[in-house]
Amino acid sequence: MRGIQVQQYVQVSPKKPLHSGKKATILTSCAYQGPSDLAVTELPDPVPTADQYLIAIHASATNFFDLLQIRGKYQHQPPLPWISGFEFSGVILKTPSSLSNRKKPRFAVGDKVFGASQGGYATKVAAPEGSLRPVPKGWGFFESAGLFVTAPTSYAALVTRAHVKKGDYVLVHAAAGGVGLAAVQIAKAFGAVVIATAGTKHKLDVAKSFGADHVIDYNKLSWPDEVKNLTPKGRGVDIVFDPVGMIAPSIKCIAWNGRLLVIGFAAGEIEKIAMNRVLLKNISIVGLHWGMYTTMEPETIEQVWEGLFELMESGDFKGTCFTDREF
Repeated sequence: MRGIQVQQYVQVSPKKPLHSGKKATILTSCAYQGPSDLAVTELPDPVPTADQYLIAIHASATNFFDLLQIRGKYQHQPPLPWISGFEFSGVILKTPSSLSNRKKPRFAVGDKVFGASQGGYATKVAAPEGSLRPVPKGWGFFESAGLFVTAPTSYAALVTRAHVKKGDYVLVHAAAGGVGLAAVQIAKAFGAVVIATAGTKHKLDVAKSFGADHVIDYNKLSWPDEVKNLTPKGRGVDIVFDPVGMIAPSIKCIAWNGRLLVIGFAAGEIEKIAMNRVLLKNISIVGLHWGMYTTMEPETIEQVWEGLFELMESGDFKGTCFTDREF
């Protein structure tokens, strides 16, 4: 097969101080200089264990955590060398030879599936049954490749954790990203009014095309005031969906009893929050670690997927894909 194998991390190290005596801020690579240095090479086919499927990958998705992982900065790091990528869609080539409790395999050879397993940036991958779902009716490989991580993350955050309901005002940060576009659609499907933020006009247009009612450029310092002005009597939003690291400024535009969802830290820094502001506004800061539900709360996983498939079948949720350039 062909794939992208990581043999050393993409790392950076500081150069010597500038002649001005100021501290240097220029960084240089001491391994790969960036993702573009990683190459597609010929590799041995994966050998599935007795409880794994072998899948021919037709499309792969890219997530922020993929970039963290190739730098050695993600919380789950396989031992080097390893094949990068996680989310994918494809066709079953081989079914498990032995499943627990003598279960029959859910999928057959030739079935179209999407899922997630280490090694998604390759032409073949091995994955257990719990990491696979059937490609939704009417969907292609392109649309379904980015479903397995992003869609349930957004659904579990908004529905399971924040209990979104009709009439809620929901602020979605980085709304043109994978989890952002999923959040926009899920909130709309539950009857919420969605205010989306992003950093460029193009991204704001994308968020609008996926159903956002209002869009705001979060590069403007006035964005919290703009958000409040879009809510009834300027009361603020009921829910904030934040995969960036914008909880602190979002407190400025959250309503009484509001819920702030911590999804990730794409901006790169972990925020420090003045907790008196949480008390004074009677708000909740709610975390979501979807990857740990398999261990801590497995019964919720099927509930989330059932809800998502209902939205997909009704047409209220579509693949979070849009094309800027083709190569």
